[in-house]
Amino acid sequence: MTTPATPATTPGTDATGPRRGPTAAVLLAETRLFLREPGSLFWILAFPSVLLVILGFVPAFKEPQEGLGDRRVIDLYVPISVLLAMIMSGLQAMPPVLTAYRERGILRRMSTTPVRPSAILTAQITLHGAAALGSALLVVLVGRIAYGVELPGHLPGYLLALLLAVTVVLAMGATICALSRTTKAATAVGSVAYLAMMFTAGVWVPVQVMPDTLRRIVQATPFGSASQALDQAASGAWPSWAYLGVVALWTVVLGSAAARLFRWQ
Repeated sequence: MTTPATPATTPGTDATGPRRGPTAAVLLAETRLFLREPGSLFWILAFPSVLLVILGFVPAFKEPQEGLGDRRVIDLYVPISVLLAMIMSGLQAMPPVLTAYRERGILRRMSTTPVRPSAILTAQITLHGAAALGSALLVVLVGRIAYGVELPGHLPGYLLALLLAVTVVLAMGATICALSRTTKAATAVGSVAYLAMMFTAGVWVPVQVMPDTLRRIVQATPFGSASQALDQAASGAWPSWAYLGVVALWTVVLGSAAARLFRWQ
């Protein structure tokens, strides 16, 4: 999905020459490289909103459904599209970049400079997390303006579920980086995880209309629970602690695995 460029190798400087702290310099350099990847920017920032607009062209999706509590299908797809942005960012965009840096020895060379390799990891997590949150805001605005979807009724609960979802997808992406020795492997594993997480998030079939047994299984996954938590908060209720707990538990498990298995070279 992306073709990583070589990051700046001069710690503490940028293109104009002023001295900056090593972490700030890396973040600035990585931001510039990230903004030069129109493919990644489209799939993370624009595609979820484009998908929502396409779904809005289906007349039946804009009609209240008795089986959905008199809600419309398009209402359900706003939180689903929000999660899609996160899945794109954490599983498709980030793993190949970090794996390429390690595969090409960039992280190893950085370990001999004042800039630690962890600065790149921090920058990548920051950038992809921010992009996912920006896309989430765009999806909510498109849903509201284009289709009259109500804004989240319980904003604190919605924000908490949103932040947990971002955290778990970045932890999952970091785990993929830790397990993949090459860029091709990271892309392949990320693609499999991407398709699986799209299903559990409800991209093809909303979780609310899945058969009971399948729904219970899906709700035990990070994005199945995140989808339900966001939907509850959007409807005006505090998200179930069970759903929030599932997402938090997956975050801890995946984050611990990534920290234990990740190698800089």
